[in-house]
Amino acid sequence: MTPRPPEQPPAATPASRSRRERPAKPALTYDGIVGTAVALMRSEGLQRVTMRRLAQQLDTGPASLYVYVANTAELHAAILEDLLGEVDLSPVRAPGDWRERLVTLLGSCTRTLFQYPGLAHSALVARPSGPNYLALVESVLALLHEGGVPDAQAAWGVDVLLQVATATAAEQSTRDRDAAAEDEHEALVRALRQATSTGHPRIAALGDDLFSGSPEQRLAWIFRVVINGTETTARTH
Repeated sequence: MTPRPPEQPPAATPASRSRRERPAKPALTYDGIVGTAVALMRSEGLQRVTMRRLAQQLDTGPASLYVYVANTAELHAAILEDLLGEVDLSPVRAPGDWRERLVTLLGSCTRTLFQYPGLAHSALVARPSGPNYLALVESVLALLHEGGVPDAQAAWGVDVLLQVATATAAEQSTRDRDAAAEDEHEALVRALRQATSTGHPRIAALGDDLFSGSPEQRLAWIFRVVINGTETTARTH
């Protein structure tokens, strides 16, 4: 009888392969999580940056992320903190009038938020607390101090100035992504332009001047108003 050849062991399949044979996943880190979240926002939009979607992108479970980030709101604040590193803080060290340099700095902050519409709206409630945000606050306070603004007024003014930047970017982002919001704005403009001197004399007298100026000019003027108000308006107790 002819002997049978020895049986060959079955080939390993992907399902049967030992976990030790698979490439090791990079260890989770806070910086890695935030970096992946920023990349995800840029490619898919902020609405897609959820804990579940981020965990999928990192090839892990959502529970693993909660060790580093408490919830989606905190994640959005971390994304905002990362992007605030793009704000140009050089006006602090530049020559020239301190007010105009502060307007330039705040304009850079607003433009940074303009680039990421979803984040601009989220920034109304997301409060970062990292080094980039602290550097922004310090820069605003430094320029107010240079201008001789009393410390008590600067302490409240910095919050208002950053709120103006954030709210302006959020309002524009809402119009850009929401057709209904844009329609409402256009309806308001039509109503103001149709006002008569009989019923609404001051509106009619100003006319198209209510809509004059570029968005950049109007934003810079708003910043100047708040800066001047911060300088001259004492706190009451």
